[in-house]
Amino acid sequence: MKILGFFGGPRVEGKLSRLLQRALEGAESKGAEIKRFDLINLNIQYCRNCGNCVFNDSDLPLGNCPINDDVHSILEEYLAADGHIYASPVYDVFISALMKTFLERKMMLLYKPKDAYGIPAPRRPQNFKKKASLIVTGNAFEEYDGITAREIMGDPCFEALENTLMLEQIDTVDKLYVGGMERITEEILAQNLDEAYRMGIRLKEEIEKVLE
Repeated sequence: MKILGFFGGPRVEGKLSRLLQRALEGAESKGAEIKRFDLINLNIQYCRNCGNCVFNDSDLPLGNCPINDDVHSILEEYLAADGHIYASPVYDVFISALMKTFLERKMMLLYKPKDAYGIPAPRRPQNFKKKASLIVTGNAFEEYDGITAREIMGDPCFEALENTLMLEQIDTVDKLYVGGMERITEEILAQNLDEAYRMGIRLKEEIEKVLE
């Protein structure tokens, strides 16, 4: 079993990076093979919305994209993996531009006939046998007129990630929002690192249930 991590922040040595790494280590502790992609260090160009990857070559596992960058090789590994962990900071009440750019390029995984209406379908249906977990961090942790920071800051990010996963027929196992990152204490951070580790374990276990 292989589980991939996708880090959508600019600080590869920061707190969010540590949370993702602990989640991957949790999966690894139960025997999963892990690999991490730091998006900031990869050549991932903007989608040009040409439609070539979505509308053509339905028999291919990945649609043909005219952009020559790292995305095709990343998605080849993505298709071969059994699970994924996404980690993004909150930027302007949404996922980071790094993560959003990667999600847009994942359209290569989908296909729709040119004369069809509705949303595209997976080129290789996953039937929800693959699983994913999500980690989002932000500075806000207090309530705003009774609405929690997780609802304001975390939920839009979770929704963006889950929507793309739903198109790919991938279930979400866990969602972790950690707020107050600018002033978080080592004690509270340690608690969340422990929870991230347990997330990785749960992800591996949920995938095992489907593969049995």
